[in-house]
Amino acid sequence: MSAPVTAGPSSSRRHPTRPRLLQDVLLAVVCFVVFGLSSLVTFGFSGFGTRDGAPAIVLLAGVLMCGAMVWRASNPVPATILVYFTALAHFAAGFMLLPIDALIFLALYSVTVHGPRWAERLGLAGALVGGLLVSTVFAANATTRLEAVFLVAFGFAFAATAVLLFWSVGLLRRSRSDRTESLRERAARLELERDQQAQLATAAERNRIAREMHDIVAHSLSVVIAQADGGRYAAAADPAAAVTALSTISETGRAALADMRRILGVLRDEDGQAADLIPQPADADIVALLEQVRRSGLEVSHVDLGTPRPMPPGTGVAVYRIVQEALTNVLKHAGPHARVTVTTQWTPAELVLTVEDDGRGAAAATEVPGYGLVGMKERASMLGGALIAGPRPGGGFRTRATIPIPGGAP
Repeated sequence: MSAPVTAGPSSSRRHPTRPRLLQDVLLAVVCFVVFGLSSLVTFGFSGFGTRDGAPAIVLLAGVLMCGAMVWRASNPVPATILVYFTALAHFAAGFMLLPIDALIFLALYSVTVHGPRWAERLGLAGALVGGLLVSTVFAANATTRLEAVFLVAFGFAFAATAVLLFWSVGLLRRSRSDRTESLRERAARLELERDQQAQLATAAERNRIAREMHDIVAHSLSVVIAQADGGRYAAAADPAAAVTALSTISETGRAALADMRRILGVLRDEDGQAADLIPQPADADIVALLEQVRRSGLEVSHVDLGTPRPMPPGTGVAVYRIVQEALTNVLKHAGPHARVTVTTQWTPAELVLTVEDDGRGAAAATEVPGYGLVGMKERASMLGGALIAGPRPGGGFRTRATIPIPGGAP
């Protein structure tokens, strides 16, 4: 299984989706040329610079504020703090507004797009407070109280409009970025789920083919071995019995080979032509299966209780394979002269299969369960049923499967 994909963009830190260093360095240079030098010329070397050290103050403010733009995307919070405090510092030094202060809006935009929510809100509040502060200073030169109120209101309205405009543009860009990131993560998650579904489907198909091959090979070889052993002992005393055993071995081998070709035909398409597929066995073929086992020398009786009903192909295959594997276990473990009874009990809601013998049940129970028993339980479980197998009281072994019948009584 692969590592899970995160559900959404980080709420504490946002980074740009691609390297931005070169772009932001160029932006910082352009800002210094456009705003920094104009601030230096206008307020550092002209009559506007009325304080000592004006060029140095303006130059330092331009370098710090433009330099902060280099990290506006990778580290938006420190960059915004540097821009705001530099603007506050030159304001306190007597330079109320500089062209370089336009970077306050760019810093607010950057922290809104790339920064956490709390930094975005503090940036908005700081910009509004700065606009109110500048408006208040402008109103200090008013001659009347009414003029002062008008200057404060007008100045703050103008500043707030600009601040809210850049903040809104930042929110729109952030929303678009979030949506793009969400779509990207959704696509990655869907691709991961598709790969996982493909792996699960491959594993399920592999297990299904393994069960089919085990049932066919194990059953056929068990019949062949039983016939070969019987024919070897009967050859000297009863040649006709030996011929019958060889005939049974031949028929069983051919049937097993045909079944193997059918399974391999599902896996491989030779020469671009679909392989001829033999129909899958069904529950109606159980009678033929029992006859085949009888020919191998095993004494088998069949008890059918209730009214048989048609079953879906998948359910019929599972029922057939369960009976086949249970009889194979009898041939392998019950010992000579064992007798087996196969009971199919039809109820309104389910089919109860019972295969029990009077052989070496206790000895068979001590063995480690093989693939056959696991396969039978898997087949019953996939149909919503259950299978129990174990020694029978009084001797022998019992396999009991309960299979729900689609469309039966609840």
